Amino acid sequence: MESLTFDSDDLDVTEDFLSHAYARMRIASGGPGSTRARFRRTGMPSVSVDELTLDFEMDYSVTPLGRVCLCVVHEGTVRDHRFQGVEDSFGPGDVVLLAPPDLPYTGRICNARYNITMLDPALLSQVATDPDGSQPVRLTGHRPRSAAAARQLNRTITHLRDAVLSDPEIADQPLIAATAAQHLAASVLAAFPNTALDEPAGAGREDVHPAVLRRALAYIDDHADQPVSVADIAAAAHVTVRALQYAFRRHLDTTPLAQLRRVRLAHAHHDLVTGDPGSGVTVTKVAARWGFHHPGRFASLYRDTYRRAPHRTLSDG
Repeated sequence: MESLTFDSDDLDVTEDFLSHAYARMRIASGGPGSTRARFRRTGMPSVSVDELTLDFEMDYSVTPLGRVCLCVVHEGTVRDHRFQGVEDSFGPGDVVLLAPPDLPYTGRICNARYNITMLDPALLSQVATDPDGSQPVRLTGHRPRSAAAARQLNRTITHLRDAVLSDPEIADQPLIAATAAQHLAASVLAAFPNTALDEPAGAGREDVHPAVLRRALAYIDDHADQPVSVADIAAAAHVTVRALQYAFRRHLDTTPLAQLRRVRLAHAHHDLVTGDPGSGVTVTKVAARWGFHHPGRFASLYRDTYRRAPHRTLSDG
């Protein structure tokens, strides 16, 4: 769990801090008055969410970040934002990709309050893969496909910040960290155009031997208590991610991650049945142990599967 705060009205100090927090950059302000910058970061090794407030107009020129960097504007504007082939301006409610991980960018922030969400690009390939499986997944547009997609991604970021990263006891649990990061990556791919969006006809549709599914299911069963990605399951089954996904859809009418969630839910059910509330066992602790970082969604999934509330299982066990 990472936590970082900053508050300064010294532009040189702010430039130095931002260069360490992101990547080497140059900032400047040509206007009179305050140059106060406030910053707060909460994060895990692969994902972070920053809240920033700038009480002035600030020009920026930033070297490549090496990470997927999303910006959600709450107040103020970001003007004349540029990177290779793109020039745009953003305002309140906009959700944008600031730049691909390997490209520099420039622009001007004008009296703005906004958040920056960064994630390891490898996370995108953990939840999807290029059609031929040989290239990392890349985002191909800097704006979401629709306003609805932007709103959904914003809700995912807000939940990550408020329900996971705000509580070190939750964020420091490996399964919670892994599932929350993968959920964010999947939401990013759902929101933005990307190289994994369009699957050519027949791509990854080769049928697989039953032994492949047996290996995949065994790996899921044996590693349900550990951080697991689709790529991990595919590697254990000795097939590509696309072939694995297609096999699960065709033969099991599900997805690898849905199967993983089902197995973890079964383990959580067992812990609730055998748990003793008097010894400190709670529904929230059991859910978190098995990677369910949203108690309300866990309770809903549990009720749909077992036809009773999880707290009833624990109290009657």
